[in-house]
Amino acid sequence: MLKSPLFAALLAVAFTSVASAQQPPTVRIRGTIEAVDGAMLSIKSRDGADMKVRATDNVAVFGVAKTDLSEIKPGSYIGITAMPEPDGTQKAIAVHIFPENQRGAAEGFRPWDLRANSTMTNATVAETVKGTDGQNVLVKYKDGEKKVVVPPGTPVVTFVAGDKSELKPGAQIIIFGAAKKEDGTLEANRVNVGRDGIAPPM
Repeated sequence: MLKSPLFAALLAVAFTSVASAQQPPTVRIRGTIEAVDGAMLSIKSRDGADMKVRATDNVAVFGVAKTDLSEIKPGSYIGITAMPEPDGTQKAIAVHIFPENQRGAAEGFRPWDLRANSTMTNATVAETVKGTDGQNVLVKYKDGEKKVVVPPGTPVVTFVAGDKSELKPGAQIIIFGAAKKEDGTLEANRVNVGRDGIAPPM
């Protein structure tokens, strides 16, 4: 009986290790679909690399469609790709508006890889005010807030429901988190496809 607490602790560690091992690393992919063979997508990435990604049987496909800056309102849940400014504000490169059923997705502020030193903030709009250099937007997330300037001409897009028929040659896509399997293959359960010839700007 004296060994039971230790045994239980070791079991907990073992199960934790197994659970951690089951979380494969993910890869963010931006590029253009060049060919489709069943569930396998051949993609030319933005840096010119040839990649193959298998879409899962239940893959979710979302269109990335242009929308207007006026659609960003208090209460909107948005993602802002931005560059940090010397005064501490963020200057938007692109903004995407999440549908209501994706509210809270990846909430927070983090480094991003669209450009060197770029950032991503997924948060709720607290207020939006017209400024001299664009729209000034205050967003709040669980750990803080950011002030963002959205200059005129900044791409603003929204996610809309899509289907597998959009996964075809010529489609410009972004996969936020393709899972890298132990054998090195990549697998995606969500693919975002630019609508009307646009490249997902985030």
